[in-house]
Amino acid sequence: MAEKLEARHKGETFLAARKVEIGAHDDPVEVCFERGWSDGLPVTPPTDERELRMLKGTRRAPGDVVGRIPPNLAECTVEKVAINAVMAGCKPEYMPVLLAAIEAALEPVFTLHGLLATTYFSGPVIIVNGPVARRIGMNSGINALGQGNRANATIGRALNLIVRNVGGGRPGEADRATLGAPSKYTCCFAEDESDPAWQPLSEARGFARGASTATLFQGHGVEAFVDQKSRTPEALTRSFALSLNAIGHPRLVQSARAIVVLSPEHYAIYREAGWDRKRIERALYEATIRPGTDLVAGADGVGEGIPASRAQEMVPKFHDDGLMVVRAGGPAGLFSAILPGWLAGRKREELQPVTKQVREE
Repeated sequence: MAEKLEARHKGETFLAARKVEIGAHDDPVEVCFERGWSDGLPVTPPTDERELRMLKGTRRAPGDVVGRIPPNLAECTVEKVAINAVMAGCKPEYMPVLLAAIEAALEPVFTLHGLLATTYFSGPVIIVNGPVARRIGMNSGINALGQGNRANATIGRALNLIVRNVGGGRPGEADRATLGAPSKYTCCFAEDESDPAWQPLSEARGFARGASTATLFQGHGVEAFVDQKSRTPEALTRSFALSLNAIGHPRLVQSARAIVVLSPEHYAIYREAGWDRKRIERALYEATIRPGTDLVAGADGVGEGIPASRAQEMVPKFHDDGLMVVRAGGPAGLFSAILPGWLAGRKREELQPVTKQVREE
């Protein structure tokens, strides 16, 4: 009742977004479907009470402009973020992470406009680090890349709804994905930072240890990696390379990045040998370098591949900064995951992951 009274007396002056009136006997969930405001799943109707409750998750003013959302470059205010957060099912305490994710997505090197218009599979992948992930209950453990955790599911969903509802990035219109992927609903998880010897992704990307951050990656997935027999870091690295080399196509090189989501049991093999993040990432990069003769277009009757002029080179699958390792997953199972990146990274300086600090003030 308190929220209803607050909405009655504060809503008219505090909230600026256009209100849509529906009939007394209309189902608001069905209205959202009919008007195209849904990603195909039911959304929570954004009433004044729910919107005001969501805005309490941030101290930023409702009218503050976060940025312009492509493809229409429509102005997105904090209030519009809150509306879509309500629709996605977020809690108010998720707002700082969602705002950081939007700011990261709008950096030019993230190339959000190209990402949502590509015919490829990819969309935004969100990785959260720091105390905020624990505070809002994000999952970095069992089933971290799956269903069942509200924060993981709804933060990623809210970002995609904002692209759709504010920016106009709808499938079949600006979104031209040939097939898409389930990750275009949501792909958001926290990194496992339980081992103090491990350098978190946030620190590896230039932030202080203990900072709360959101890292955005242009990717999709999940591709399973299974190795239940390798027991040395060298053998496990060579095994990972077999799967990494197949991303997109075994003969496509230096056109995509990738995230390796390292499970606890696979990580233990590296940890016990004294390998840290930097050494793992470098070893994976070196293990995916192959002779150009194996990759030439037309060889064995396969059209895809590199020009014949590169046949005598040793060719890396990735640029030397093209792999990121993230720890996550349940304690049992010698299974890890690969999140392949968007095949648009030939000029790596023009397409990069982006990390933003989560501001909780």
